[in-house]
Amino acid sequence: MTNNDIIRRIRYIFDFEDAQMIGLFASAEHEVTRAQVSDWLKKNSDPEFRAISDRELAIFLNGLINEKRGKREGPQPAPENELTNNMILRKIKIALNLRNEDMLELMEMAGLKISKHELSAFFRKPGQSQYRDCKNQVLRNLLSGLQMKHRPNK
Repeated sequence: MTNNDIIRRIRYIFDFEDAQMIGLFASAEHEVTRAQVSDWLKKNSDPEFRAISDRELAIFLNGLINEKRGKREGPQPAPENELTNNMILRKIKIALNLRNEDMLELMEMAGLKISKHELSAFFRKPGQSQYRDCKNQVLRNLLSGLQMKHRPNK
């Protein structure tokens, strides 16, 4: 999945308008324009399409955390310059206050059945022996499950 796919899916799941998208970036103390947001959301074949960087997606996800969980006191966490699917999965889990059981249920709704142990391996430190890379399929199924939960009739 590309970063643009992820931001498009999150926007659709929560039915965010452009102003809300700009507000999410603002809550992470980053300013974006409506044109930037619009270009990120365009189809890849559109000539005005622009790829969203890992850093910008990290800022967006930090803003989603601030919006859904409340801003934490003190300085805001610095956005990562490089994101992995594992980091994206963790940020979505934090933003939506999901427990492991919730995540497993969402993935199962989308047709992916994994164990608690497999899921916990995605949240371990990369150097640990039980660590596993989160593949696109896992992230895609989590987002599909979220869509089924939050927009069941679509």
